[in-house]
Amino acid sequence: MRQSSAKPEVLIVAEKDSVAKAFAEALAPGGRYSVQNFNSARFYLFHKDGALWAALGLRGHIFDFDFEEELNRSWKDVDPRVLFRVKPKRVIEDGSYDYYRALKGLGREARLVYLALDGDPEGEGIAFEVISVISRENPKAQFRRPWFSTLNPQELRKSIENAGDPNPNLAEKCFARMEVDLTIGAAFTRFLTLSVQRSAPRLLPFGRFLSYGPCQSPVLYLVVQRALEREAFKPEKFYKLAATLRAKDQKIKAEHIKGRFKEKEEAAGIFERIKGARSAAVKEMEIKSSLKHPPVPLNTVEMESRASRFLNIRPKHALDLAEELYRRGYISYPRTETEIYSPALNLREILQSFRSHPDYGRFASSILSAPLKPTRGTKDDRAHPPIHPVKPATRAEIANSLGQSAWKLYDLIVRHFLATLSPPAKLGRQKLRVEIGGEIFEAAGVLVENAGYLDIYPFEKPDEPALPILKAGEEIAVARVELKESSTEPPPYLSESELLKLMEKLHIGTDATASQHIQTNLDRGYFYIQGKRCIPTPLGKALIQAMLQHKPELVKPEVRAFIEEQISEIAAGRKRREEVVEHAKEVFFDYYEDLRRKEKEIAQALTPTISESLKLAEKKGRRRG
Repeated sequence: MRQSSAKPEVLIVAEKDSVAKAFAEALAPGGRYSVQNFNSARFYLFHKDGALWAALGLRGHIFDFDFEEELNRSWKDVDPRVLFRVKPKRVIEDGSYDYYRALKGLGREARLVYLALDGDPEGEGIAFEVISVISRENPKAQFRRPWFSTLNPQELRKSIENAGDPNPNLAEKCFARMEVDLTIGAAFTRFLTLSVQRSAPRLLPFGRFLSYGPCQSPVLYLVVQRALEREAFKPEKFYKLAATLRAKDQKIKAEHIKGRFKEKEEAAGIFERIKGARSAAVKEMEIKSSLKHPPVPLNTVEMESRASRFLNIRPKHALDLAEELYRRGYISYPRTETEIYSPALNLREILQSFRSHPDYGRFASSILSAPLKPTRGTKDDRAHPPIHPVKPATRAEIANSLGQSAWKLYDLIVRHFLATLSPPAKLGRQKLRVEIGGEIFEAAGVLVENAGYLDIYPFEKPDEPALPILKAGEEIAVARVELKESSTEPPPYLSESELLKLMEKLHIGTDATASQHIQTNLDRGYFYIQGKRCIPTPLGKALIQAMLQHKPELVKPEVRAFIEEQISEIAAGRKRREEVVEHAKEVFFDYYEDLRRKEKEIAQALTPTISESLKLAEKKGRRRG
């Protein structure tokens, strides 16, 4: 493809093509711009204030870290310990070479470069990659950093007007994490793979390896830990007396006030006395009113968690959909930790835009009729607002272009936003006590006295039905009484929703990467998803058990907390990237030496589980697809 000869004086570099296009549409007078290409890299040209401007969208990072070729050529010929002692080099990311050349060409004569990358450490890292490429070609170029959270044209124009300086500490934090994760992940992945290959040379299929990651492996630990709790669980028998009652054309399920009986004889004795009863006397009906408060504003992990729980959309898929909704201008930037609406966010303006919407208009209008009192959480990354809708869209508009899942997610985000600006629901917690043959039975229900935010947010409506209103002394019918034998049940396997919350609590991964660490474990055959639950394969379980026996520090969540704590010191300006990286390498080199002495035991633990687990994960993966 022919290269462009354009020589812009002002260059905008965004992280995605759609964002670059949005800047061109927002800044070009009259929205007039032309589209050109630098090989496969598309950019947008326009004239503004007497100068030629260009907006270029990248494909993420320009560079990655990797080892020299001789260290990658054959794992068998390289002792993994060597990786702790070498400094990885920076290489052009696969698929980014054309963008690298476009930056050199378009930046060669630019006097001003706007680094319009995403507002997080990853975006800051990419910003400094751009600076390094252009500065070599054009040492006189000046760089400014716009920050924005939506692709609203007004906000994009304002971000250019108020652009500040790029933050080198935030970029160094990004690069430190990349270098540490590469070194640790590569060394232990090679150790595990080579250990098994030496023990059983033909066991691993071509291209397959046993991976380790300082985020990936603690995630697997959490999944396996719950599975082991299930295995260790010892069920206990118990007995229950249940009654089915009828009142005001409604069926009521009640249980004996004692709950669980350990001894069958006691429960059976009561059952024999009352099994023929045909009526029950109402002793008391208690209703306690309580408020159910709306959710706090939506951050990334909460969005992924709720998409999994309410919509049955996998977390990674939910984030991918959210990013596409953002790029098309429907929602705000979806990678955020914030749960507090900034005073700068015009909530009324957003609500006004939804007043005529067929699904949300009535509710949006009702909220606007009263003072706004948004809920608020505790987290604030001071970079981006909570996820919220930017413009209204219909079901057909989104579903036809992005699919039904995208519409469901957009609908959840809009309803969540409206819920955070709504009054609480008022619930009446009902407790009914009746007497059957001298024995007291209880039933519970929930009466929605005032729906409040539940009117727009049905996902949190109570599961328990309301009981009919009854008075003390009334007689109601007994349909039947049953003696039931049950056993205590083990804790369920972790759901993806629970796993995401645990990862957030334990600082495993970031809001942007949490779902990817789950996906990596699925891809490696360490666990699979069934009925929204994370179930470890025999290989995943054997790997964690072997690590726990020989070097538990490598898989316990504290391993990632340690790395993140050190890396955060870089962002705060208290430590240099080099000293943090070297310290992390030293700590994990010691772990490696301890584990290396147990190579045979680890290989013996893993080898019998590999074939079955890879087939199981592949089968489950096909079924998900």
